[in-house]
Amino acid sequence: MKKRVLISLLIVGAALWGQKKVYPERWVYVSGELGTDRALERFRDIARTASEHGLTAIMYSAGFDRLDLQPPENIARLKEVKAICERYHLDLVPSMFGTGYGGGILSHDKNLAEGVLAKDALFVVEGGQARFSPENSASFINGGFEEHQGDRPDGYLPGANTAVDTTVFHSGKASLRLEGFGSKSNDSAHIIQQITVRPYRQYRLSLWVKTEDVKPSLLGGIHAQSDDGRNLHPWEPRLSGTSDWRQLVSGFNSSSAAKFKLDIGVFEGAKGATGKVWIDDVKVEEVGLLNVLRRPGTPVTVRDEKTAAVYEEGKDYAAIADPELNFHWDHEGPAIRILPGGKIPEGARLRVSYYHGTTIYQDQVPVCLSEPKTQAIWDKQARLIHDLLAPRKYMMAMDELRMANSCEACKRRGLSTAELVGNATTRQFNAIRALDRKAEVYVWSDMYDPNHNARNRYYLAEGDITGSWNYIPKEIKIVCWYYERRQPSLAHFSKLGFQTLAGAYYDGANLDNPKGWLEALDQTPGAIGIMYTTWENKYSLLPDFGDLVSKR
Repeated sequence: MKKRVLISLLIVGAALWGQKKVYPERWVYVSGELGTDRALERFRDIARTASEHGLTAIMYSAGFDRLDLQPPENIARLKEVKAICERYHLDLVPSMFGTGYGGGILSHDKNLAEGVLAKDALFVVEGGQARFSPENSASFINGGFEEHQGDRPDGYLPGANTAVDTTVFHSGKASLRLEGFGSKSNDSAHIIQQITVRPYRQYRLSLWVKTEDVKPSLLGGIHAQSDDGRNLHPWEPRLSGTSDWRQLVSGFNSSSAAKFKLDIGVFEGAKGATGKVWIDDVKVEEVGLLNVLRRPGTPVTVRDEKTAAVYEEGKDYAAIADPELNFHWDHEGPAIRILPGGKIPEGARLRVSYYHGTTIYQDQVPVCLSEPKTQAIWDKQARLIHDLLAPRKYMMAMDELRMANSCEACKRRGLSTAELVGNATTRQFNAIRALDRKAEVYVWSDMYDPNHNARNRYYLAEGDITGSWNYIPKEIKIVCWYYERRQPSLAHFSKLGFQTLAGAYYDGANLDNPKGWLEALDQTPGAIGIMYTTWENKYSLLPDFGDLVSKR
């Protein structure tokens, strides 16, 4: 008898293991501002389709970190969004607490960007102003590719799919041509020069680019690879079609590096591409006080090079600020105005240390996790969201935090970067639960996943993020989105006791991605759902997706 019962239980268990589940959380991601009635109608159409095909919620990204800055007509549209979701029996899940992409917070105060230390930049006093004085601290040479031996420019290490071109150039008599970058054997085209720099200085990079019949679009740029494996310059402008010569400008902080490899060319996205790209007049120059941040956690120090005297802002020199603060490298940093009656003499050489912000890739500016004003803004938005929408579920946008623990506000706390990330996440979770103790709280997975971004030397984040998952509440539900590592990612969180939801991406042409996620979810204890996630506003597959996940 006992044997028959055991066999029956084994059969039932095997059946359940292979069963295709219909998960309770079946979402669609929608992004966009509420600035027009057309956007509202688009939302209504998506909601109707989602409801008709068995979905249960809309995760909505619509500027919730600056809700208090929205005009009255946008608030009225947001109320209609709530009514639409209620009409179609969909949960409305606001996406908030943006950290890696901090535009919402920065719309309140740009100085809340995370800052990187620039140390001992030289400024020389003349005529009542201290102006930045570059020290020729970068060793980059032959940026015009004028010196070369056949197809290979002097001073560069071997790359791939590049050649000196003496018939097409921006200036001088030569440029570097990149072609053949779409080949299967080597889909990039680049050339490398190892240069020396001064640690903790700002460097601006510029180059001129010309394209011919580039299809499809691809990513070009300059990477600054340090000896410890970090890319200090994650910047990749998009190149496409045919264009005449145009200048591209960016920059980086050398951090603790004294040398690195400057890798110039086209990179990710080149596979299968065709066409030609020329680059010329590559320049590396030191700059100072560019995008300087002014908040309590990013102090400025001005000291005399000769006497080491530290001068006082507001007494010896006027308040320092970058009036063009935009986190790009397309302008000059400010001069320092010397105040009459102060202690700074004419001709003095000043060493200035400060923190500055920067843009990663095209438009990503992370925010400081430790400055009290940041959290105060988030708290206010959470209260407004709760009062206006009363959602049952919230999404925290703590993802792709590519700068962290580098400003003084963060460092003075004495936390590891893993603890810092976990502490900020817990603080955000508690802010929501203080408003609604029964609220369900979700977060993107990457900053807590060792298979993804929770690791050492992650972009410009200082310190190791490994172990961040140990510092967040188990009540938070994790939205996994790294498809290629979906099985180890889901298993990682499942073993820790977290519930998981899959963020399936739909900027393709079929349902292979969600099918792969569903297979992995079926093998994951604690899996509760899946989301249709598009960054390009492609919803043509939404009906098929809904049927797939709701009619298994």
